Order: sequence, then structure tokens, then C-alpha cells
Amino acid sequence: MKFEWIKTPQIIKKIFSKYHWDVPNKNNAVYLTFDDGPIPEVTPWVLSELEKYDAKATFFCIGENIEKHPDVFRQVLEKGHGVGNHTCHHINGWNSTIREYIDNTEKCQEIIKENSKLRIQNSKLFRPPYGKIRPRQSKVLRKKGYKIIMWDVLSADYDSTLSKEQCLENVLRNIESGSIVVFHDSLKAFPRLGYVLPKVLHFLEEKNYRPEILG
Repeated sequence: MKFEWIKTPQIIKKIFSKYHWDVPNKNNAVYLTFDDGPIPEVTPWVLSELEKYDAKATFFCIGENIEKHPDVFRQVLEKGHGVGNHTCHHINGWNSTIREYIDNTEKCQEIIKENSKLRIQNSKLFRPPYGKIRPRQSKVLRKKGYKIIMWDVLSADYDSTLSKEQCLENVLRNIESGSIVVFHDSLKAFPRLGYVLPKVLHFLEEKNYRPEILG
């Protein structure tokens, strides 16, 4: 496994304070997020697991996946979950010009609106793919009303060198009230997500944490 912060250090949150890393609260609310969907092979399973625990989550969707699987995207909304923007083609901000990045993000937002009808929430949530975004790209998006959502806890479920037990430990050891946790509803992540998510949801129920939607 390459080096990554599983628990985002406080110093990083302070340096990049215009990004949203967590949502401090006294109500034991936590925020489960799923990147890279929607896809028919994984997203409906995630929705089913969440429903077993009456848990809500936020799905950061890739625009081209919404276009390919609009019925799966609508299932996310019909189940009462939140959605966010993950660019149209999952592009890396560090390797993109400002215009390319903004256009790709705005295209995804158009696709979200076209497929959500009246179910979409008013806030414009955005998570940069790979967590990589340039300061000027961020500035433009924030001026356009986007909230840039990062994370407090990284499950690393996408990492094929990580065991499913290690992935579970990443979450259980680090989650706390207000944590934004990253999972992926993708084929690449499913060998670990399929093991981890049910156990995380059971743990949250036992500890009286409430998974809620980001706003």
C-alpha cells in the first residue's frame, strides 16, 4: 500500500481550511460517502445494506456513469440519499488546466440536474477525484457555489494490496462523531467494500452513531 493519510491530520485541515474535512457535532452524526458510481454491479448492493440500518449516505457520482446508468442514479435519490459531483470523467486536477477541470465539473453538474428532477438537494457538493485539486481550480469552483468535500477517514477500499481486515480497521479505529468517511461503490473496491460495509454499519448501530447526509 502506498503512503496515504487514513486519518487526516488536524494540521492539514487547518492549512486547507476552505475545504470540508468533517462536520463537528454533538449528536453522534457521521457521514458515509461513496465515490465513483453509480454502477449496477455495486451501487444497488450498497443501497440495500444502508437500508438494513436505516442509514443515509452521500454518493459522489461520475457524470459518465450517471449517463450510462440513470436508473441506478435514480435509485440513490429515491432511497433518500444525497448526491455530489465527482467530475464527468474522473479527472485529476493536478494534470488538468483550470478550464478543463471546471468544464468537466460543470458538465457533471448538468447531468446530475438532468437526471434528478425535483429530488436533488440545493447544495452543490464536490469531491475532487484522487483528492487532487489545484488552488485556482478550487477558488473558481467555490465562487460558483460548490462545497469542496474531502474526508476525515479514508477506508482505502480501492487498494488491492490492502486486506479486507485492514480496510475495516482503518474505519473502526478512526471514525468519530463528525467524521466524513470515504468508500467507493466500484468494481475495484468491492472485494473489500463487500466485507467492510456491513461490519461498519453494525458497529455504528452498536455505538449509537447516526449516518447522515452531507448538506
